[in-house]
Amino acid sequence: MFETAEVGHEVSKADFEKVQHKLHADLLAVQRRLREAKFQVIVIVSGVETAGKSQVVNRLNEWLDVRSVQTTAFWDESDEERDRPRYWRFWRSLPADGTIGILFGSWYTQPIVQRAYRKIGNRGYRAELDRIVELERMLTDDGTVLVKLWFHLSKKEQKKRLRKIAKQQKRQLTPYEQAYSKMYDRFLKVSETAVRVTDTKNAPWQIVDAADPRYRDLMAGRILLSALEQALKRPAAERRGVRKPVPRAGKKLTVLNKVDLTATLTPEKYERKLEKLQSRLNKLAWQARGKGVSTVAMFEGWDAAGKGGAIRRVIAALDARLFRIIPIAAPTDEERAHHYLWRFWRHIPRAGYFTIYDRSWYGRVLVERVEKFATPHEWGRAYAEINSFEQQLADHGICVCKFWLHISPQEQLRRFKERQQIAYKKHKITAEDWRNREKWDVYEAAVDEMVSRTSTEEAPWTLVPANDKRVARLTVLRTLCDRLEDALNRG
Repeated sequence: MFETAEVGHEVSKADFEKVQHKLHADLLAVQRRLREAKFQVIVIVSGVETAGKSQVVNRLNEWLDVRSVQTTAFWDESDEERDRPRYWRFWRSLPADGTIGILFGSWYTQPIVQRAYRKIGNRGYRAELDRIVELERMLTDDGTVLVKLWFHLSKKEQKKRLRKIAKQQKRQLTPYEQAYSKMYDRFLKVSETAVRVTDTKNAPWQIVDAADPRYRDLMAGRILLSALEQALKRPAAERRGVRKPVPRAGKKLTVLNKVDLTATLTPEKYERKLEKLQSRLNKLAWQARGKGVSTVAMFEGWDAAGKGGAIRRVIAALDARLFRIIPIAAPTDEERAHHYLWRFWRHIPRAGYFTIYDRSWYGRVLVERVEKFATPHEWGRAYAEINSFEQQLADHGICVCKFWLHISPQEQLRRFKERQQIAYKKHKITAEDWRNREKWDVYEAAVDEMVSRTSTEEAPWTLVPANDKRVARLTVLRTLCDRLEDALNRG
């Protein structure tokens, strides 16, 4: 595969100067058009060590308007990054709509290095590559343009370049150049597999001959320019994925019909059990802190179902230094300029801490679906995207707890009216709550599909009977304790 790049292209200095000025102007022109477009561009810079990848990155920044370019070099992992799932570091570096993100190193680096050093086997390597294909499809389905550049050097050319660097002594060899160049053949074989498996229609690889620096730089610029021009010609709907949602057979019964809403608790029994469960959660939380086990708990449910009250009973058991509550409302302009999962990835906790989401990523398949804020293509593919997201959390050892607080329509109506009568609760009831209530059946169907398609072994849904708030709060605490205890035992 890489042999096709070894054709000995050369560009004279005079020709380079003549061509680069027009390329520079064309890139700036197309970049101005990109700022008005509702998509982002990711440029992945990968390839053989000593191929001049750093110089390419510098050249692209020279040709582009850097005010709308975000360059991220993925070097050693920080403690902060090691505390979270591996893809967290990439998600938080994704560019916004109308901008270009240059990734120097990427999600390819670690799997290739691990396989070359035989730290993972073929099966594990293929699983990593499949996850990359899934990630890139998720991004391009959302309209992202991926430009993947692989800069190739032959083994002979690499040795020649290493000798030249050592002789001129203008700079030291990087640790990667020193280590990886000694394993050229092994890295080449592993890299060829990566490029072959992940060379997809939506995210193709461009292999660039890097023997001549001037040719290499011009090719990188031309490939980026072509990708931008082609993307800007296509309508937004065409840039995005068009996979249709899986149709669900109509049915009268849903998973919510199976929730027993008749359970009640006396205040005395509730207080005794509450104290025991909160004490248990406190102890487990400190054990988790010691073992580095994180917890992600997210709360969904009907309006007035008691999510806030349940969350308050959870945090009452926790030391304030151990948790963060992330209230989710309508996305901000910054959040709308990214993939919808971006705003949730950025709040994933460090090892040993809690993040509690009051509403969550499931808004994509609930309110955004029902209110038509997301197209059928967008919410239809979200089930698989969410399952992948939660799987990555679980694979990292994070305890994932998902709660749907369920009440009857009659109980919701009673609580709505109560809120209208009590001064300190009036702010909780809005016109939107009443509008949502009119769509109860539509929301119920969406909840049924959500639970059916996203309740997995690693991240199961807990359907909480919430007609009695005391029962709901104890159910949440008990479930959270049980799940965290299981996670600690596995660790």
